[in-house]
Amino acid sequence: MSLPPVLQKLRIPVVGSPLFIISQPDLVIAQCKAGIVGSFPALNARPGPVLEEWLKRITDALGPEDAPYAVNQIVHKSNDRLQHDVDMCVKYKVPVVITSLGAQPWLNEAIHSYGGIVLHDIINIAHAKKALEKGADGLIAVCAGAGGHAGALSPFALIQELRGFFDGPLLLSGAIANGGAVLAAEAMGADLAYIGSAFIATKEANAPQGYKDMIVESGAEDIVYSNLFTGVHGNYLKPSITRAGLDPDNLPEADPSKMNFGSGGNTEAKAWKDIWGCGQGIGVVKEIVSAGALVDRLEAEYRAAKRRLLGAAAPAALAAE
Repeated sequence: MSLPPVLQKLRIPVVGSPLFIISQPDLVIAQCKAGIVGSFPALNARPGPVLEEWLKRITDALGPEDAPYAVNQIVHKSNDRLQHDVDMCVKYKVPVVITSLGAQPWLNEAIHSYGGIVLHDIINIAHAKKALEKGADGLIAVCAGAGGHAGALSPFALIQELRGFFDGPLLLSGAIANGGAVLAAEAMGADLAYIGSAFIATKEANAPQGYKDMIVESGAEDIVYSNLFTGVHGNYLKPSITRAGLDPDNLPEADPSKMNFGSGGNTEAKAWKDIWGCGQGIGVVKEIVSAGALVDRLEAEYRAAKRRLLGAAAPAALAAE
C-alpha cells in the first residue's frame, strides 16, 4: 500500500515526533519548511485557547510547497481537554493527527470528516491491532531506544510482525538520529522514520540550554529506562536524574495509577521539566544547530547511505551475471 498523498512529497522520509513542552510553533514551522513533517502535542499549548492561536500561526506560515504538520493528542482519561483539542484540529483541518495512550473511534471519525489522517503510536502487537480496529490509518512503532515514553521491543521484531498483517502507513521510532538509520528503517519495512531527540538540540526547540548541552555531551550509555516519573516506562537522561538527587542505577518501580504527564506523580522531581526525556540515538548529535541544518545533515547522510549500498551491490550483481 502506498503512502497517503499528504505524506508522499517529503524531502526525506522523516516525521519529527511531538516533544512534550519542547515542540512549539517555531520548531514545527522550521521542520515543515525544511521538508519533513513537524509536530507538537496539543497539550503544549496552555491554556486551552492557546491551541487555536498556534494552529492559526502554523497554518498561516506554511504554504503548499512546505511539508504538512501534525498534532499529537493524548487519548487518556486524564486529559480533560481532549474534546476541545480535537474540535480545534477539525476547525483548522490539521493534516495529520497522532494519537497516544488510547484509541477512540469518534476521534478518528472526526479527523476523517475533513480528509485528515490518524497515526497511532504503539509498543506491541495487541495495541496495534486495537488501534486499527478503531479506525487508525497508520501506526507508529515505538521501539526500544526511543526517547520519552517508549517500548522495549527490538525494531526488527516489531516491524516484521506488524508487516505480517498490516500493509498501511508504518513509522519507526527508536534511536534514529542520522540518515543511515532513516534508510535502515525503510529497509526494515517502515515507510517513515520518526525522529525526536535529535531535534531537542536545535535552536528552535523550546528546551533549556542545559538540556540541549546535555544531549550533545551524552551517548547511549547515558539513557535510563524507567516508569518512576510518569507511571509509564520511558527513556531519560541519566545526568538529569542524578542532578535531581536520585540514583539512576537504583530507581524504584512506580505506581502506574499515578500516571501524570506533566509533573511525574511518583517523585518530587518533575518529568520533562527536571527529568529530561531522551532516546539512545544521541551519540551522533555533536552540536546545537538549526532544525533546517539538522534536516540537511539527515538528507546528506541518507543519500550517502543509499550510494554506499548501491555501490556495494553493483559488484555482486555483475558477478552473478
